[in-house]
Amino acid sequence: MCGLTGFLHKKRKEISGDLIATSITNMRERGNGLGGGFAAYGIYPEYSDFYALHIMYEDNLSKAETETILKENLYIAYQEIIPQRQTPFISTPPILKRYFVKPKSALSPDDEIVKEVMNINLHVKGAFVFSSGKNMGVFKGVGFAEDLANFFRIDEYKGYIWIAHTRFPTNTPGWWGGAHPFALLDWAIVHNGEISSYGINKRYLEMFGYHCCLLTDTEVVAYLLDLLIRRHRLPIEIACKVLAPPFWDEIERMSEDEKKLYKSLRIVYGSALLNGPFAILFSFKDGLVGLNDRIKLRPLVCAETKDMAFMASEECAIRAICDKDAKIYVPRAGEPVIVRLEGGTD
Repeated sequence: MCGLTGFLHKKRKEISGDLIATSITNMRERGNGLGGGFAAYGIYPEYSDFYALHIMYEDNLSKAETETILKENLYIAYQEIIPQRQTPFISTPPILKRYFVKPKSALSPDDEIVKEVMNINLHVKGAFVFSSGKNMGVFKGVGFAEDLANFFRIDEYKGYIWIAHTRFPTNTPGWWGGAHPFALLDWAIVHNGEISSYGINKRYLEMFGYHCCLLTDTEVVAYLLDLLIRRHRLPIEIACKVLAPPFWDEIERMSEDEKKLYKSLRIVYGSALLNGPFAILFSFKDGLVGLNDRIKLRPLVCAETKDMAFMASEECAIRAICDKDAKIYVPRAGEPVIVRLEGGTD
């Protein structure tokens, strides 16, 4: 029973992190203090051309090993400890650093970054890269979301897209790497539910060089998004239909062209289908998307104003931060809600 929320400003106006913290705090009862986090876009304008690697370390040994790898393969423009604030309920955080980097090879920089993320997460014991996009960052850990907002000084950041999560883990442990959002490059995802197809999805992703190391089912969704949209160049609408496809009886009632399309997707991408109850929000540099499972076993509410769009598990999380005249609605099961920034591309 996790809680998720997110919003964007369609004209890229930067909004203080106070707003997302207020929204997620309104769903405190949907978490149990074992995980929470935030992702924001537009927060590193001075390093907007660099990949911002956020890395957590269990000890100095894993930090030294990771930094050796980074120096060998990447150009590091700047590095620092992620700013923190003393918070009573966040007592034993890992070492948290951020690095602004570029690959030394310019042939396919996104692929080079993905390769380094997978290498570190798979092979360096005690080190985890939990954010790797440009001009964006993930901040997450163990605790209630409002305490983590204070710990990470979320109020000091301004972004044009924000998502947040409060966690109630059921099948996996509550630990810093397992908190949401999960991210790869500029994809970030928060999730409420259970991906019962995790094993199939995980093995499918391994064929393409993705390795799931963070002990929770949500990780596969972040990597599937990168595979389907960035590498296979599927439109977001089609990628969502891969993750939550129509039932076979619905496909049989479609026009011949639609029937051919959806049958082809099921054949080619059957192992990318997400089974089980879920509601997800995923963000990228140009937009925000909400998606439910095919029979809507987890709640998802949306709202729009002239300049903003909001999505959350509960209406109260939206009402707390948006205008009273906002149009609030509940999306249909399996139908993605896609909001793009003005002038954005995907």
